[in-house]
Amino acid sequence: MVRALAIVILLPINLVFWGTPILIGGVVKLVTFGAARRRVIVVLVWLAERWALSTNRIFDIFLDTRWHIEGDQDFDRHGHNLIISNHVSWVDIFAILRVFVGKAPFIRFFLKRILIWFPIIGQACWALEFPFMRRYTPEYLARHPEKRGRDLETTRIACRRYRRIPVSIVNFIEGTRFSEEKREDQRSPYRHLLRPRIGGISFVIASMAEQLDGMYDVSVVYPTGDASMWRFITNRLPWVEVRVRRIEIPAEFLAAAITDPGQVRDRFKGWVEEIWREKDQVIAGVLDWYHGTLVP
Repeated sequence: MVRALAIVILLPINLVFWGTPILIGGVVKLVTFGAARRRVIVVLVWLAERWALSTNRIFDIFLDTRWHIEGDQDFDRHGHNLIISNHVSWVDIFAILRVFVGKAPFIRFFLKRILIWFPIIGQACWALEFPFMRRYTPEYLARHPEKRGRDLETTRIACRRYRRIPVSIVNFIEGTRFSEEKREDQRSPYRHLLRPRIGGISFVIASMAEQLDGMYDVSVVYPTGDASMWRFITNRLPWVEVRVRRIEIPAEFLAAAITDPGQVRDRFKGWVEEIWREKDQVIAGVLDWYHGTLVP
């Protein structure tokens, strides 16, 4: 509990230390344009990377968690990358930061719009041009059908801005965190994954098209089971396995056709589902290896 208390104290301090100048820089960015605005964004990204690296350092000092990262890591520091990942817990975010920060362009997540009001971090993410998405319930959309597709339009607008700056866009394409209950409710054909949703990444790919320098599939695996944030900061998450593989996007999918109903979109859906089948096998292989090799 002492370690957890130290982490709970240090993480907000670290956030305030780096987040406050990012927030101030966001205000400066509002009144700058062109090359000057891009220079401000470069400074903001540098500050954000320092926050992420400091966060990693805090975890490394107080926790015994072992991070085993394996696979393709030939990132273009000044390019445009799309990162897709499975989603298990909040720890996923720190795993992805550990893999990419300082080696690839700073990552941006698609965040729920309500998080923009979270003190400092919400405004810092706004300053860094994270896209904020509104989440509507099926009941709300039934009453307000004009709201359908609003998130996809937000994705399109964000990607247009990213054409001018290096970026790594992270998309948890299952749309929610994995649980056995959700898997059963979906009748997911995968053992360790939910069904992938292609709406978000289709708009990212179509909007950035040939500007994308790489697409990376990240598989985050917690072989010891429960990977809640609380278990993590209380030093009860001994091992995190991260597998990274670079995937080439077929030329036919670098087009707006993947966002519209039709044969191209159907083939794109099948392509993503094949990636997900292979990811499911990767996760199963990691679990078999861990339990068969490391655990008596």
